[in-house]
Amino acid sequence: MNVIRFSDLCAQGKVAGKRVFIRADLNVPQDDAGNITEDTRIRASIPCIQMALDAGAAVMVTSHLGRPSEGDFKPEDSLAPVAARMGELMGRSIPVVANWVDGVQVNAGQLVMLENCRVNKGEKKNNEELAKKMAALCDIFVHDAFGTAHRAEASTYGIAQFAPIACAGPLLAAEMDAISKALLAPKRPLVAIVAGSKVSTKLTILKSLAANVDQLIVGGGIANTFMLAAGLKIGKSLAEPDLLDQATAVIEAMKARGAAVPIPTDVVTAKTFAADAPATVKAATDVAEDDLILDIGPQTAQALATQLMSAGTIVWNGPVGVFEFPAFENGTKVIAQAIAASSAFSIAGGGDTLAAIAKYGIEDKVGYISTGGGAFLEVLEGKTLPAFEVLSRRFAG
Repeated sequence: MNVIRFSDLCAQGKVAGKRVFIRADLNVPQDDAGNITEDTRIRASIPCIQMALDAGAAVMVTSHLGRPSEGDFKPEDSLAPVAARMGELMGRSIPVVANWVDGVQVNAGQLVMLENCRVNKGEKKNNEELAKKMAALCDIFVHDAFGTAHRAEASTYGIAQFAPIACAGPLLAAEMDAISKALLAPKRPLVAIVAGSKVSTKLTILKSLAANVDQLIVGGGIANTFMLAAGLKIGKSLAEPDLLDQATAVIEAMKARGAAVPIPTDVVTAKTFAADAPATVKAATDVAEDDLILDIGPQTAQALATQLMSAGTIVWNGPVGVFEFPAFENGTKVIAQAIAASSAFSIAGGGDTLAAIAKYGIEDKVGYISTGGGAFLEVLEGKTLPAFEVLSRRFAG
């Protein structure tokens, strides 16, 4: 994907003395007292900011935080705790500037944080007047917030239309590169794992992937619906019987291309949905009327692991069972370990997927871990993200 890269501008000496506006994703979790409970996004944003400072720029960074009401700023909406934490990590004081849309004073070598951009009236609807005011603040706009790349807002899209230069920061560029490698020019076989509670929430993803992947592994409640479509009984397990025709269509689309949607041959069941519920491994043909399927069985897990080991590219979105409960984590654990051991390029995304990666300690064994939940899902759906579209257009001139 052709976009201007901020790293290239820095390397070419085109940033010194310039006003650089960075849209980061600093939407971190906080407790009731406003204390930051997890700072991964702050840490991830620092390389781009430091790159700008090292290049001699006057640096402004902003982000959304929480769900503030436009035009109605409240103390709990403030990025002040984020600026304080970032300042600790960078060893510098970072002033927070409020009411910044009509002008910001910042000099070369300085860094300021512009208050929560979602408070500005017109932000979410990408108001053109607001976007033009933001663009007037800078010489270079840097989009480095993949988590917002699927939204066309004033601080993510509008400013990119009107800024003198609009480019991708290192985080966004890395996402673009990983997505291109996995979906646009994959090493085959391309295997996708799509799991979750409902087919309806992932239907467009399943249809999009069915046209491209060599194997489509489904898990969780989605797998139960596919088992029903294959004529198996699933007891009282979570499923969507009204979408059987859609599941069948995905199976047939894959079959027509000589590809497959593997249906579990064994499952792990319980009578109740609870961490201490007794787990029973049984053949997929032996599920009782009062059974809940909470994981794939060991035979199925091993068969899928074997297939993953011979993959060229793996896309992973969603655990295949209730991995939070120890008795029902084996399927997800075996698949995670297979991905870690595979020589394939792997890209993973989605909150539950990241939690599984962390639980099994395979962060350094996954080719790329996507930080943008909604944006990652929209890419899998085959959509062109607004951020990618506008930056590609600006590259083309």
